[in-house]
This record gives sequence, C-alpha cells and structure tokens, in this order.
Amino acid sequence: MNEYANRLIDLAIEIQQIPAPTFDEAKRARLVHKLFAQEKLQDVSIDKTGNVYGRLPRTQGQKSDVKPLIVSAHMDTVFPADTDLRVTRHPDRIYGPGLGDNSLGVATLFGLIWMLCERNINLGGDVWFVANVCEEGLGDLRGMKAVVDRFGAGVRAYLVIEGLALGHVYHRAVGVKRYRVTARTTGGHSWSDYGKPSAIHELSKLVVQLAALELPGQPRTTMNVGKIAGGTSVNVIASEAMLDLDLRSEEQQPLIQLVSAAEKLIHAANRQGVSIEAQVIGQRSTGDVGVNHPFVKLAEECLHEQGLEAALISGSTDANVPLSMGYPAIVLGVTTGGGAHTRREYINTAPVAQGMKQLVRFVERIW
Repeated sequence: MNEYANRLIDLAIEIQQIPAPTFDEAKRARLVHKLFAQEKLQDVSIDKTGNVYGRLPRTQGQKSDVKPLIVSAHMDTVFPADTDLRVTRHPDRIYGPGLGDNSLGVATLFGLIWMLCERNINLGGDVWFVANVCEEGLGDLRGMKAVVDRFGAGVRAYLVIEGLALGHVYHRAVGVKRYRVTARTTGGHSWSDYGKPSAIHELSKLVVQLAALELPGQPRTTMNVGKIAGGTSVNVIASEAMLDLDLRSEEQQPLIQLVSAAEKLIHAANRQGVSIEAQVIGQRSTGDVGVNHPFVKLAEECLHEQGLEAALISGSTDANVPLSMGYPAIVLGVTTGGGAHTRREYINTAPVAQGMKQLVRFVERIW
C-alpha cells in the first residue's frame, strides 16, 4: 500500500474518532475546516448549514470561464454520540463504526488534495472540496441541498465520494419518501379496559397491511418500517405509538403509486376512537445521467485502468439532489468493505490505493 493510502487511512481514523451523528457534525466540521486551511485551500469557510468548503484553484494559465468541479463527502454517521468508536486493525482490514461510511470519504477529500498538488496534476478548472452535513437518516440531504443552492448549474459536475463504493458508479437516484405515522387512542388498563383500542395494536395491523402491498421488482421498489415505538407498560393499553416508514423506487411513477397506496391504508386505519396521522419526514426525488453520459463513461474508464469492473447502479445518496434537478452528478468510492451502519463496519485496506488513483484520474480528465 503506497504512502498516500497510509496517510489517508490514518486521517480517516482520526476523523472517525470524532462522533458525528446527523445534526451534530460541528466538531468534525471544525477539524475539516482547520485541515483545509492547513492545506492552503482558498475561500475556506463553514456555511450556516454546517458544510465546510475549500477551493483548489485551476492550474495557472487555464481559461477563467471554465466551470468548477464540486467534490463532496458527507461527515455525518448513523451512530449515536455515545457509541464506542474504538478501531480494530487486522492485516487486510480495519474495523470501526462509521469508518467506511463516511470517514474514509471525508479523508479522501484530503487524499485528492495531496495527490493533485504533490504530483502537479493539471487542473482545467477550480475544484471545490465540500464536507457536508445531514446525508444520513432524517437529515433529508439538507447539507447537499445547501451545496446545490450555492453552485446550481454552474458546475462541471458534482462528484460525491462514498468510502465503501469502490467499483460502483452511482448514476441514478433512488426516489424516497418517508413518514412518521402516529396512532392515538384513549388507552386504559389491560384488564379492566380490555376491548378498547390500543395504539400499538392499530399500528401493528397497519404494518401487516403495508407489508402485504405488491411491489414491482422492475423498477426496483421497496417498503420498510424501520422504527416502531410506543406504550408505557406491559399492562397498559397504549394510548400512543409511532412508526417510521420508508418508501423507495428507482423511478418516480412507481414511487407515486406506492405513496398513494400507503396513504390510503393510513387514512383507512382511522376509525372511532383511533386517530392515525402521517407526517412527511423526508423526501428524495429521482433523477439520473444515462449510461452513455461522458462522465459515466469516464468513471468506467478510470476504474478499468485500475483493473476493476464498473457496476453502474442506482442509490439514495447526496447525488439525489443535483440529479433530481438535471445537473450532472455521480458517486464513486474509495475501497471495499462491509458492515455499513453496524458496529462491525470495516474497510479493506489493500484497494485504497486503487481507489485513490481512480479518483485522481477522474478529476484530472473531467475537463
């Protein structure tokens, strides 16, 4: 593993050791801001959303009207602030919650800076590096929305870095709609008030109905109840319960149909003594650049140069925001690994050098 890969992994672990649950990325952002300044990037700043920006200027002599490249990586993780973040090293892999998703991605911003500058790579335009907030969970991509609000269509492309996505080229955005569904009843005692509706029972019946919905396999469409909570005690008829519902599809029309079917079931679950309400808590629109788009082809070529096959896939990532607005965007990775979003998350160390070379070549050739 080369010098850059070792430096990159060490920085990824330093970043990973700072807790950064969604909505609480400020401490990690301060580190990134300090490091951007140390790398002597220009226009280093933190916006009101919490995103950190730094600009690497185009090579001297290049045209001033060339649109910049935006390279971003999300700082937040799915883990609570009190999660044990200790790292375990093995000969070919390193374990640590949030290490691959996405501390390695954030560290890769610096890996690119090192390699582009120290190797005097010719840059046809400015490169803006952005460490953004709120990609995970209920963050609703608000960090990336602020990035796109700032730069809009005036960019060469949006390149989103995900630590564990090496070999994949995300060029299609999966549409997502999320609800928090709350059931309320009068509740009561499990014995003396038996027969009165329970909020938990009502939601349970609703989950069974949702799970019975027939979903198309193509385009891929999914439904998931990811969280359910409520009640006060084992011998109390629950007066309130809630669930979080996640609906997804690769295409907009099947998502609209699924949303309509779910909303009908939720509405029909209301009856005398039972109130069920649904609040939208997240929404990500579909979008794509085609498989023959020049940037997709370039990404494939850069992977092939490293002896890697390119899998063209769809996903729900920060790239949803620019893609849904018709702006060119793709997601590329740094290495392989597993256990994402679990405490047994790990990265494979050997492919990091290939991943970095792939990314440098993409940035070098995009103009």
